[in-house]
Amino acid sequence: MKLENSFEVPASPEAAWDLLLDVPRVVPCMPGAELTETVDETHWKAKMNVKLGPISLTFLTDVARDEADEATRTVKLSATGREARGRGQARATVESRLEAAGEGTRVDIATDLSLSGPAAQYGRGLVADVSEQLVGRFADCLRSQLESSTAEEEGTVATAAAEPRPAKPVGGLRLGLAALWARVKRLFRRR
Repeated sequence: MKLENSFEVPASPEAAWDLLLDVPRVVPCMPGAELTETVDETHWKAKMNVKLGPISLTFLTDVARDEADEATRTVKLSATGREARGRGQARATVESRLEAAGEGTRVDIATDLSLSGPAAQYGRGLVADVSEQLVGRFADCLRSQLESSTAEEEGTVATAAAEPRPAKPVGGLRLGLAALWARVKRLFRRR
């Protein structure tokens, strides 16, 4: 399944690029994700908690930075996750591209996602809409990280404010309802 999302952040392309390359800072911005190990400069291990109604899944994920092209400000990450209790797998290739947009930076994300097991069964039909909700949360976290970095450079933020928050599982009910509402609104716009 291919997913495309875009958002803007209030920072220069250079500042956004530096953050995008800092995977240990970016992983906690993904809802439900927690960095568990830094293997080397281009490989990490993470845990992703997902709740789909009554089912809770934990994916143990290997993340790799396959490409980073500063000239085009493009980063390609691959992630392979296996559900901790053997109930499925997830694979994703995520390509992020940055470009200047007014006084900020536009981030375009193209994801090629493959799911198997309960996540695929329960997520069928809603994955694209849910991904929009997740990208919105991800964008908010990146904005917050960039604003904290800018404020720290100016010496106006206490270090405690920059500490990462513990990962909460991605709640399927609220995201599912938001995704369903987005589908209903699109249906009525077509008429």
